[in-house]
Formats: sequence, structure tokens, C-alpha cells
Amino acid sequence: MTVVGVPAEIKPDEHRVALTAAGARELVGRGHKVLVQAGAGQGSAISDADYVAQGATIVPGAEDVFAEAELIVKVKEPQPVETARLRQGQILFTYLHLAPDPALTRALVDSGATCIAYETVTDARGRLPLLAPMSEVAGRMATQAGAYMLQKPLGGRGLLLGGAPGVAPAHVMVIGGGVVGRNAAQIAVGMGASVDILDRDIDRLRELDVALGGRARTIFSSALAIEQLLEQADLVIGAVLVHGAKAPRVITRGQLSLMKPNAVLVDVSIDQGGCFETSRPTTHSDPTYQVDGVTHYCVANMPGAVPITSTQALTNATLPYLISLCDLGVHQALRADSGFMQGLAVMSGRLTSEPVAHDQGLEWTPPADVLEAQPVPA
Repeated sequence: MTVVGVPAEIKPDEHRVALTAAGARELVGRGHKVLVQAGAGQGSAISDADYVAQGATIVPGAEDVFAEAELIVKVKEPQPVETARLRQGQILFTYLHLAPDPALTRALVDSGATCIAYETVTDARGRLPLLAPMSEVAGRMATQAGAYMLQKPLGGRGLLLGGAPGVAPAHVMVIGGGVVGRNAAQIAVGMGASVDILDRDIDRLRELDVALGGRARTIFSSALAIEQLLEQADLVIGAVLVHGAKAPRVITRGQLSLMKPNAVLVDVSIDQGGCFETSRPTTHSDPTYQVDGVTHYCVANMPGAVPITSTQALTNATLPYLISLCDLGVHQALRADSGFMQGLAVMSGRLTSEPVAHDQGLEWTPPADVLEAQPVPA
């Protein structure tokens, strides 16, 4: 039996929870114990009674969850009070986004816990199955948020994204054609905007051309192409991802001068440091700021604003991996799935993520080597 702990999320404006009541039932049905902090699911419309009805145990505080659980499952990266509660050998399974956060990296290494990052787990095709559902939500929200911020009372240009009969629609520029970019473009097209989507992968651009039914222009991403399109753009959505590493900067501060006054930038890459030079994390309570007359929307947990949708989508994706950890134990679960092993970020006081080590100038040990050095539990 594995004891799984589900604490309430404490990052500002975060209303998701890491496990639904349905997920708790699956684990309890397999003989495991699920501890849920009182009120943890409230923001996602899951009551304590809903969890209890499916066999979970409600405990009063986060300290109780961390003290008893062998495996902590969360949504967002642990905050300082949470890293202080981690202990040697405890397993943490959550989004980590370590590359832009040296302090968190050090705290997790020092904790001695085994930390597995949702965002770097891969499947047999090299995709990111635990990042994908939140990327889908964030991509769709990026267009909604950008459309909203284009309104004049909110500091925008005063444009309706889809225009009106006899009036041209807004021009939306999406940089990055992955899961986020595709979903952002789909919503923008659906709202009637004029859409350009840029990527450096020709095969990806071909796929996008088909997926979007030719209703968006697909453009090979280059510095010149970005500069030329910035002059036309009313809304720019940054959706650039490098697995596990800091996001590359695709728009500099100097290039903001090319943009129209009160145009909007939405940086969905902000969890990985942001893909615009002028980006800094914001919250749902205070989502925007202006630099050189351009509105920046850089909320670091965009899916947290739609927690009922996001929590269900996240549990759907993470549950098979969580079951594997509980049924097999962390050593066997990771050894049995090389893609799952790619999610291992920290173990036994060692950093096991090469991209994070590269970005922070640290030493690292390959995940397989760290696992090999660990005794297999009886």
C-alpha cells in the first residue's frame, strides 16, 4: 500500500487540485490510501464529502498530508513552505518548471526527495502527455485573454477580434506551433481573426495547415519574419517550448517599437522564463502591465482560472502514471518506462535534468545512473 497525499494548492490564484474524486477511487480501489487536505478540491467544485464517498481520508492541514504521505501529488511547483516539509525519500509528482528557478532547484536537491516533473515525462512518440492537457487549456485561454485585453477600457487598442461586417478583423500572430500554439490558433480562427502561426519545423507547419483547414497562414519562423509581422499584429501569443529548458527569447524590447500602440502580448511560455524579453510573471488578480505602450499578459498559471475543466483534464492524464508509482514503487515504475524516467528531475540529492543543469550551470547525473545506484526496495 502506498499513502498518497493531496495538499491544497497555495500559489496565488491557483484553484486546481491534483486529483479528482474519481482518481481517488481508482487508487483506493487498488489498495492504496489517499489523504486529501480539507478544502483542497473546493476551487474545482469537489467537496470533502465527494472525496470521502470514494474512499479518501480528509486531514485538516498540509502539514498532516506531508507528514504521513509517501507520495505527494500536486499541480504547481512547491512553494518554500512546502519544500521545507519534504523529507528524504519522499516522492513529489507535480509540475516543477525548474529551469528558470535556481532557488527551487537547490531546495529540492537539498530535501533528499524524489521529484518527478509532469512537464518532462514523454511517451513513445516523444510527446509530452502530462503537459499536453494544460497546454491545450492555456492555448485556448491565451486567445480568450488576448481578445479581452484588446478592449479599450482595459488598455487595449479597442478592437473586436473577429471584426464586424465591413470592418477588418484583428491580426493575431502565434509564435510556436506546438500544442499551445495550435489551440491558440484554432480559437483565434474560430473567433474570426486573421491568423498567422509561425514555427521552425516544416513538417509541423504542414500539419497545422491541414489541422486549421487553411484558415491560418503558416509561416517559417525567422527573426525577419517576426519583425515584419509585428508591424501588423494586434495580438501576439508566445507559445515557444524547449523540453525542460528555459524558453528562448523571440521578441526583444527593441522590437516592441515595431508594434502598434496598445497591442497585446500573451506569453504562455512564462512558466519556463518567458519568450519575450520584457516578460515577467503576473497573476490572475493583476494580470497585465505595459512596456513601451504594449500590454503584456504573463499569468504563470493560466489554467488555474478554469479549475473545473483543468483539474479533470490533468487527472485524466496523470492517473495512469500515478497508479504505476503506487502499484510498482518509484524505482520499478521508472525503470519500466523510459519516457516516465525522463520526468525524473531530482533524486537522492542529485539533479537529474540535463536542460536544468545546462541553464543553471550545475552538475547533473543521468536519471538511469541515479536509479541504478539505488537499492531496489524489498
